[in-house]
Amino acid sequence: MIRALGMMSGTSLDGVDAAMIETDGIRIGGFGRSVFRAYSDNEAAALHAALGRWPGEEGVADAADISVASHAALAEGFPEAELIGYHGQTLAHDPHGRGTHQAGDGAALARMSRRPVIWDFRSEDVRQGGEGAPLAPFFHWACAEWAIREGKLPSAPLAFLNLGGVGNITWVDPGTRAPESPGACVAFDTGPANAPINDLMRTRRRQARDEGGALAGSGSADQGIVAEFLQHPYFDRPPPKSLDRDQFTGLSEAVASLSDADAAATLVAALAGSVAAGMRWLPSMPAVLLVCGGGRHNGTIMQALRETVEADVQPVESAGLDGDMLEAQAFGWLAVRVQRGLPISGPMTTGVAAPVCGGRISHPRMGRPSW
Repeated sequence: MIRALGMMSGTSLDGVDAAMIETDGIRIGGFGRSVFRAYSDNEAAALHAALGRWPGEEGVADAADISVASHAALAEGFPEAELIGYHGQTLAHDPHGRGTHQAGDGAALARMSRRPVIWDFRSEDVRQGGEGAPLAPFFHWACAEWAIREGKLPSAPLAFLNLGGVGNITWVDPGTRAPESPGACVAFDTGPANAPINDLMRTRRRQARDEGGALAGSGSADQGIVAEFLQHPYFDRPPPKSLDRDQFTGLSEAVASLSDADAAATLVAALAGSVAAGMRWLPSMPAVLLVCGGGRHNGTIMQALRETVEADVQPVESAGLDGDMLEAQAFGWLAVRVQRGLPISGPMTTGVAAPVCGGRISHPRMGRPSW
């Protein structure tokens, strides 16, 4: 077993999660300490300014420097980590066009942290024709295997719903031999999740989020806007499929004339509707839908999901897992898989033709990446 530190900064742009995990890249041996570092207002503003931009464009170098420096500062507090999984900051995602762009130099982080860094997890999948996202599904399989082994879940197919800036769902059959086995995982992005709600709060109220869903809970959703949103061709496209953070800007434009409360309520209803639309693509209806990511703290979102989808909706903590740190833990687990040459994506998670082991490995003394 290897003690790995996973680090993740998602498209919600609220900060960096860092979490320890002990694993051989297949089974989870145990979970360790975790820390969240919030971005300052200036850091968040610089990252927001670079969204949608590609290497060499204005603001990207500053965003990359912020990403590396913030992650390096966190890594100092985890001397027990033998290696680091570093996701970087997604600024743009266009898998069938320009590719995928996660800002941040893993080689620089390796020099600063004095430990091997595994990074650039998505590019190889995209190069081989995949969506490059989502990448947590294989880890969700490992989490289900761990929870069943610990007696926290029944041995049956289940699903994980991650609500970050974008929503993604993973259906897993934990009875399969490995996450890359046929029938083990089906995964895809469901639609916008926290990003449009956070952007609304940031623009209208100078707040990072709708804390607890209080604002949305006080409003009424415009069902006409929701119905029109759900007519988008993305929802009729079979998986695997993935989204850029700002692919549904029309939704934010549609709620622009609504009051703050009604706009937030409409965005929540759109989120729940997109999840329900996505669940028809699953191999079977899961007995339980385990919700992770920041969205599960929003009581209005959780209530909307319970009213909209057929499965039993529960926070992932009901299975003994940490929903705030699951993605950070995922990149620690994936880092060990990359080091061992094991696949981190496959046909039914990203649409790549065959399982892919992506990622680059940078060592502190090398200062340059190796495949």
